[in-house]
Amino acid sequence: DKIELSDDEDDCHPNIDKDSWFRMKHRSRVEREENEDKDKVKIKAEMEQAEKRLKVLEHDLKKINLQRQEDDDDDDDDDDDLDDREGLVAEIDELKKANEARQNKLDDYEKNKKWNVDNMFEVKEERTVVNPGAGELTYTDTGFVKPKDEKPTTSTAKPAAKPAPAVAPEKKAAAAPAAPKPAPAPAKPASASTTTVAKKASAGPVMSPTEPKQELGVFETYHEFTEKHADTVEEFMAIPDLEGSKKFLLQNADVLLQENCSNYLMLATLEDEMNGYRQKMKQVARQAQLVSNIAELAKTMKTHPGNVIMPFFQRLQERPHLEEFLRGVKDFQEKIIKRAVTKKAEMDAQREQEEAEAASGTKDLSSVPLEERLGPGGLDPLEVIDTLPRSMVKAFESRDVEQLKEALMEMDPEEAQRHMDRCVASGLWVA
Repeated sequence: DKIELSDDEDDCHPNIDKDSWFRMKHRSRVEREENEDKDKVKIKAEMEQAEKRLKVLEHDLKKINLQRQEDDDDDDDDDDDLDDREGLVAEIDELKKANEARQNKLDDYEKNKKWNVDNMFEVKEERTVVNPGAGELTYTDTGFVKPKDEKPTTSTAKPAAKPAPAVAPEKKAAAAPAAPKPAPAPAKPASASTTTVAKKASAGPVMSPTEPKQELGVFETYHEFTEKHADTVEEFMAIPDLEGSKKFLLQNADVLLQENCSNYLMLATLEDEMNGYRQKMKQVARQAQLVSNIAELAKTMKTHPGNVIMPFFQRLQERPHLEEFLRGVKDFQEKIIKRAVTKKAEMDAQREQEEAEAASGTKDLSSVPLEERLGPGGLDPLEVIDTLPRSMVKAFESRDVEQLKEALMEMDPEEAQRHMDRCVASGLWVA
């Protein structure tokens, strides 16, 4: 066995502290290796000196042989050269034998070398790689993954793959027909809370008057998310077990751990419950809680949510944590059920209101945002009606065309024309 372990317990006496024994063995091994290394360095230095001496001696021996061939007549010189030659040969043989013994000792060191954690590997190259984005946070304060920065699109967005919750198709009311162009649409002064005008045809979602404009950007971001990643989220929603969910989260953490994904899952649970798919709702609710719990854990640990996927699922292997998670899922399901009932009632009330408005061709302007109620000329009907003479306001309120004509006849022609132009530009009057 050529492998030496510092934590080998076979030769540890039961009365000796194991940690102290391990440290002593490690220190002894290090000292032995240091002594061996010093001895190797010394032997190699001696061999190098011997090699240099050998070269000098061989050169001298060669020189003597050449001189001997040239001076064959001088016997005394031959005797001297012979003595020198024998001395050189003897010294050369001695140096070679000494070097051979030194080399054998080095070979023994290498042959009997013990391998351990310190000499099994050798660092061949070291390099430092600097990540330019190391200082940037890739997660939000709420524990979700930040979406990747992309160039905002200015084109009209297509419908989302999974829109906001709605009731089942068979329960949807038929769309109200567009109101015909009315005669002068009467309206009350802007100060009145019941001011109504001819309903302006428009498309797209209607924002409440109190909703800030910045929310439009958030909506577009969510919409882009649904267009690009709806298939991935839908696949995650259909995974029935926790192990499969863990693997899928590890593979798609940059998508599934975004806040838009959490919103998508929440809306999906509400839609399924409103459409009567109770079992599907429960499945999606569990997946939604996986995402929200991971984000909450990442927020607590102040780290990227991808770093807590494994710790979160390891905790779920413990029965108390699993039961706590299942209780949270059940509470979330109950909240979704209650919210679905409320949402249906709100949608029914809104549908009844829209049907009534469609039948009368009017709409309460106080519930319409400024962008929606602007007329074809870009004027706000509430501002325009506030500047009209009282006689014209009464005509609009009573929807009496003759009364409006009489009010205009009593006015200066230029002033009457100016008021009517503003009424057309604001949508109060359809030319």
